[in-house]
Amino acid sequence: MYQADIAIVGAGMVGLALARSLKEADLSVILIDTTPIAKPLSVQPELRVSAINAANKQVLEQLGVWQHLDQQRLSAYTQMQVWDQDSFGRIQFSSEEMGTSELGHIIENQSLVNALHHQVSQQANVQILPSTHIAKVLTGQSETMLMLDSDEVVSCRLLVGADGANSAIRKYANFPLTFKDYGHTAIVATIKTAEPHGKVARQVFTPTGPLALLPLSDPNLCSIVWSQNSQQADELLALSNSDFAKALQVAIEGDVGEIAVESARMHFPLTMRYARQWLSEGLVIIGDAAHTIHPLAGQGANLGLQDAFALADSLQKLAAEQAAFHQARQLRAFERARKSEAVKMIAAMESFKQLFGGSHPLKKLIRGVGMCTADAIPSIKQRFITQAMGW
Repeated sequence: MYQADIAIVGAGMVGLALARSLKEADLSVILIDTTPIAKPLSVQPELRVSAINAANKQVLEQLGVWQHLDQQRLSAYTQMQVWDQDSFGRIQFSSEEMGTSELGHIIENQSLVNALHHQVSQQANVQILPSTHIAKVLTGQSETMLMLDSDEVVSCRLLVGADGANSAIRKYANFPLTFKDYGHTAIVATIKTAEPHGKVARQVFTPTGPLALLPLSDPNLCSIVWSQNSQQADELLALSNSDFAKALQVAIEGDVGEIAVESARMHFPLTMRYARQWLSEGLVIIGDAAHTIHPLAGQGANLGLQDAFALADSLQKLAAEQAAFHQARQLRAFERARKSEAVKMIAAMESFKQLFGGSHPLKKLIRGVGMCTADAIPSIKQRFITQAMGW
């Protein structure tokens, strides 16, 4: 039998970040995942990437994780350009305006997982169980038992579900879920551009959905996230690579010159999920298990990491006070604070999607005037970029 104070189910970025954040806590941790965790990076850039903001970078540095990222695969971006297709509306942000060296970093998800795993695997208070499936969960007043498919048993006082959008832990807990199909499919790929990206993150709003170009470490490679309504996405996915590249060039209005597709194209439906309850006795959920949002602002990973850091902070304080950290009443403040942040982000993404969707002339005029006005007023721009950087 395995015994620990905390069992974290899900060893992606969020679950690993929680385990690493508990490195100084007087708490034992077991980390469980259904797959192998650390994996060699592919020669070509991984398709799944995240824009990690400055606030989360700072925490990852303090945790000794940032230093173990593959620096050859790390890409800082120093500018953000956002515009409305076929419109005068445009806004630009730069690190120079903020007095910083960069606005954020584009990181391959597996690269961050590998760096987190490297550090967590050396923690004396953590046991890692990769390629492990949970057959049954049994909860009691003071402990939870996880029956593994290997016939082993894990006993813990607090069970943390960090197991993604289709969380088995959330389903087991029967937490009510607000669910909305955005009606969009995200197409993800790596592209090569004739003109260097110049460390600029670009996003253009088209009538059928936003297109983001995220700069990678190679000056001519970008990761794209093209969120389109489902019918348009199907049509794009049916195109040859060369025709898809031409469609990209039209959407980005030739901003980076000729485009070539360098990878397979991956796609997935976009859905908003919000768990209306995150806590019960001896159980809590975080990250995508608790919320998923539209990727148009690139804040999903940041929101999940912030959940992990906030939960770790609460648990460490409770453990130091010798309080019953597994009891729901002790974690209510954490739940209220993080649910508030999630709701605000979900509402903001919905507002952006509604405002920038469609090509009605009046909406385009409102968008154009609004973007140009924001671009011209430093205080408004600073508020936007400060929030994007996580401060």
